[in-house]
Amino acid sequence: MRWSYFFLSLALGLQACGESEPTFFATENPLRLSDWNLLSISSGELQPNSASLRFQPLNTLFTDYAHKLRTMWIPVGEQVELQDSRFVYPIGTVLSKTFYYPLDENGEFVRVADAGELSSLPLAENRLIETRLLVRRQSGWEAFPYVWNDEQTEAFLRVAGTSQPVSLRGASGESSTQEFTYFVPNENQCSGCHTRIHPDGGLEPLGAVAHQLNFTLPGASRPETILDAMVQKGWLSSAPSLAEIPDWQDDSLSLAERATAYLDMNCGHCHNPDGPADTSALLLDGFARTPREMGSCKPPVAAGGGAGDRLYGIVPGEPDESILLYRMQSVEPDEMMPELGRALVHEEGLALIRKWISAMPGDCG
Repeated sequence: MRWSYFFLSLALGLQACGESEPTFFATENPLRLSDWNLLSISSGELQPNSASLRFQPLNTLFTDYAHKLRTMWIPVGEQVELQDSRFVYPIGTVLSKTFYYPLDENGEFVRVADAGELSSLPLAENRLIETRLLVRRQSGWEAFPYVWNDEQTEAFLRVAGTSQPVSLRGASGESSTQEFTYFVPNENQCSGCHTRIHPDGGLEPLGAVAHQLNFTLPGASRPETILDAMVQKGWLSSAPSLAEIPDWQDDSLSLAERATAYLDMNCGHCHNPDGPADTSALLLDGFARTPREMGSCKPPVAAGGGAGDRLYGIVPGEPDESILLYRMQSVEPDEMMPELGRALVHEEGLALIRKWISAMPGDCG
């Protein structure tokens, strides 16, 4: 695992003296993030409200190497229901995801491994970019992007989205720098990923789902999973009995298990039987019944110029002849996949899919 049990035990602690619960706005859309009382800045650190639960799904969506601090809050007395192994969150639930980049000794953005064990975020060592909220209202989930100001004192609602130039240095010892534009999505673009059932399914969480939260925390005694933590907070009546899913970064697993887990989180929200990419007939949500449904020797249906003159989604043993790899390594707007949420290539994910395709037996005749 890539982070420790410490943050969870902290999140389960007693409510800080004098700290009030987060605020749920049933209809109003506050211009300031601080009005929700989810996060606060104290002693130079960004701190989640202690009534919240800091969490992290087992597999995370790639977003230009940004780090993410996630919190969950459910109003007192409310509980999550489990329907067909899927969470149904109560009205009033607020999920937050704060995107940030670590800083090096010169105050420049640096690409380093995620330090998910931090219980709060030191602002001298990190730069806040945006905080996205998913709010469960009477009509369903609604998304709100908040962008942090230059002073790092407040984030403001930007319903139209925005962009920011970023210069991202390599890890310690590397001299390479990546220059790109970081995009904060508008409200409509949020639905592009968070609407798994197209076109009328409504927004829903991608990471705060039962199977992504059902994994044993390193060094845990009790609670053992984030689901157990939700039980202790009174948000679940009991932890559901679910099989643990693969961790795409676990080298002890097979390439097929790891690749399927990676594609599920990064592609499955669109490439599922009911998703926005259903016309492609390409299933990447972990439930494909045949290799062809995952793209093996499958001609493209709606790739257009994104096929890159390649004939099949996956050509066994030939990653460079496979449309899937071509689209993952492209940064052109009309070619790249996923279409939203990134301006850079996820090198580690690309390397995994390349290795997986390379090891596939057979050919496309």
